[in-house]
Amino acid sequence: MRDVTGFVQQTPTLDRSESSAATSAATAATLARPSSSELFVWRSFLRAHSRVLRTLERELADAQQLPLASYDVLVQLSEAPKRRLRMTDLAERVLLSRSGLTRLVDRLERDGLVRREPCPDDARGLFAVATELGIDRLRDSSRVHLDGVVRHFVGRFTPSELDTLGKLLGRLST
Repeated sequence: MRDVTGFVQQTPTLDRSESSAATSAATAATLARPSSSELFVWRSFLRAHSRVLRTLERELADAQQLPLASYDVLVQLSEAPKRRLRMTDLAERVLLSRSGLTRLVDRLERDGLVRREPCPDDARGLFAVATELGIDRLRDSSRVHLDGVVRHFVGRFTPSELDTLGKLLGRLST
């Protein structure tokens, strides 16, 4: 059997129905390779994720001139106590490197949407804080974004399917 690179597969594909202990032992002894149907699901997930994010990004940029990453920063800050988060915590929440977040916050600060505040218990630490203008911008942008979330994602599933999907995807977050 050929693997995804076209080479003959040297190790057997693990049977996904094996118990966890057997799978762990087998994985240690052999390299697990996804089946073609598993690769199809993986690639479908990647394509769907990419397509939905690109669409949401374009709609938000067209209607509000706000990149999705900036929207995400404003959401995280709006949901935080006192509308502020340490820069390191914010970077983790929006899945950016610290340097990437620093550049993004620089732009948001220039636009008056966030400000930086020193951290009183850490001389090197900084908080990012949403300004009133940032909260107003988030409020205006959320109409466009949340409508897109419903049209391009939520509305394509039944409530039961969404419940199942949420549980399945939740396994990837733990």
